[in-house]
Amino acid sequence: MKQTFYDIFSQLNAIPRPSHHEEKVADFLCSFAEKHGLRYRRDKENCVVIEKDATPGYENADTIVILNHMDMVAVAADGYKRDGRDFNPLTDPILPYIETQTNSDGTQTRWMKAHGTSLGADNGMGLSMALAILTDDSIVHGPLEVLTTTNEEDGMSGAEALSNDFIHGRKVINLDSEAYDEITTGAAGACLQVGSWKAERAEIATTLITKSISIEGGLGGHSGVDINKGRCNAIKELCKFISSSELRKFAILSDFSGGNANASIASWANVIIAFDASKEKDVEECVKDWEKQLKEAYKETDSDIRVTLKNIDSNGTFIQNGYNIIDCIAALPCGVQAMRTDMPGTVMTSNNIGMLRTDTNTITVSCHTRSFDMAEQNALAGKISDTMRQYGAEDVAMLMNTGAWMEREDSPLLALTCQTFRDVLGFEPKKVAMHFVLEAAYYVEKYPGVEIASIGPRIIEPHSPSERVDLDTADDIWKVTVELLKRLAEQQ
Repeated sequence: MKQTFYDIFSQLNAIPRPSHHEEKVADFLCSFAEKHGLRYRRDKENCVVIEKDATPGYENADTIVILNHMDMVAVAADGYKRDGRDFNPLTDPILPYIETQTNSDGTQTRWMKAHGTSLGADNGMGLSMALAILTDDSIVHGPLEVLTTTNEEDGMSGAEALSNDFIHGRKVINLDSEAYDEITTGAAGACLQVGSWKAERAEIATTLITKSISIEGGLGGHSGVDINKGRCNAIKELCKFISSSELRKFAILSDFSGGNANASIASWANVIIAFDASKEKDVEECVKDWEKQLKEAYKETDSDIRVTLKNIDSNGTFIQNGYNIIDCIAALPCGVQAMRTDMPGTVMTSNNIGMLRTDTNTITVSCHTRSFDMAEQNALAGKISDTMRQYGAEDVAMLMNTGAWMEREDSPLLALTCQTFRDVLGFEPKKVAMHFVLEAAYYVEKYPGVEIASIGPRIIEPHSPSERVDLDTADDIWKVTVELLKRLAEQQ
């Protein structure tokens, strides 16, 4: 039965699908294939490929791969509750809604957003289009392979583990781009490292006051797309403050945490401090002065940022090596490190401090490093690893290390995609290299001769609770994709 991509997107958003927890959505994809009488394969990483035979008469056309990923960065706004409790990305569905905005020129834009959380349009909207194509027998196409991978947002382990024969097509339409008037022809490489320290705990004297210091209200955002917008990384700023403030002369540190995802700019961070009651006024003044400085520094980018100081019950211990770890994070590079000279406005190399966590025995911090230059990427990753070890990290684990990708300029697939944009939408799409990471580097390595064109609707603020998708551009990308499949089939 034919389904619209909006219908399918609604079904996807009912299935919790954060990175590393894609079993249920992989089940959905397999059931979807069975329901529509389509062949499918599922590998040990829960990647799924669904095959559909060519439209009669186009059996000799090249096999086309439509590529998406099934996981999403599931984050909630500060203080957002679901049925009176904190949002749980492992169990709670995404609740989308549509809002119509009147623009300055009198036109209107339909935006789809989510109540209190990220929307998952990255990459759920593209995946929904791919599945909708499978249900629609009126669409002309050659043999199709709809490939959906896992853990794209937090390590790309799904793409990395694909077997060399998991797909057969060599022309790939990737629906994971976020700028509607562009074709992504290149993407940065990336590595993800996590440093860990043993939490050297000792008992807190019962006479000490215990308080939490929190940064909240940061805008956050995608650590590739938004890294050059000057937004506050709450983990970095909190650690810079603690490392350099008067607090270290008299306060001890307990648990600290921050950030919601490795691939997101940390919008919040928290630390617990303990100190003698005689220093309470000093603490209040110190934190108040810092909040004033922070608000001034980020008034243009994070207008809702705030610092809170609250009384909190002690957990009975402090972390003896806490300042050492805080000093390390304060010393780590964060943000844009270099810009491309050949593409004005495009970031060459960056690093994002994504998550800081404390449990009973261990403190961990993650760094997501991106670059178009592998030598720069490796050098920066080495600097980060060396810094962590200099400050006593017991382990620095490399969880992902993928190269950059640049599609060749003379790609016939790119040429046809550009022509289809011109004919269907009436404009010439820009061909750009983006500072986010795509799985393309793995496909170039695994599947010799592969060509990739990456397109998608306009998605604003992905990886944040402000994420939204322009529905008119989604409709347009659907039209382009359907026409592109027809033209590719006619080349047989």
